[in-house]
Amino acid sequence: MEKIVASSLLHPFRSRRNGNGTLHSIESTIEDQIESLRDEIAALTKVAGKQSRKHGDKIRYQAAAGYDDLLARSEDLLHELQDGYLRGADEVRNTVRRHPIATVGAAAAFGLVLALLARR
Repeated sequence: MEKIVASSLLHPFRSRRNGNGTLHSIESTIEDQIESLRDEIAALTKVAGKQSRKHGDKIRYQAAAGYDDLLARSEDLLHELQDGYLRGADEVRNTVRRHPIATVGAAAAFGLVLALLARR
């Protein structure tokens, strides 16, 4: 289609040729330049495609590595939180077993404070 457009653009010049071939040589030079530009654009498009593919692969690899690292850290944090919760629960159980009356009194006092605050 581009050759048709180029031919139609140069058609008025073809009809005015004076027989010495000057316009014909200009026309073929322009057509050669257009074809050369098409080839260069195709080559640049190919290079740009390769570069963007390489860059995309690099970003994809970095994202996957970051995701794996984040997942590993979050699993470690979850294990630490679970361990801390279990230690705290054990301490509370042991405290309640050692001091049952004080625990009931503390719970009653805490409930009374909450009731007073809720009334206000």
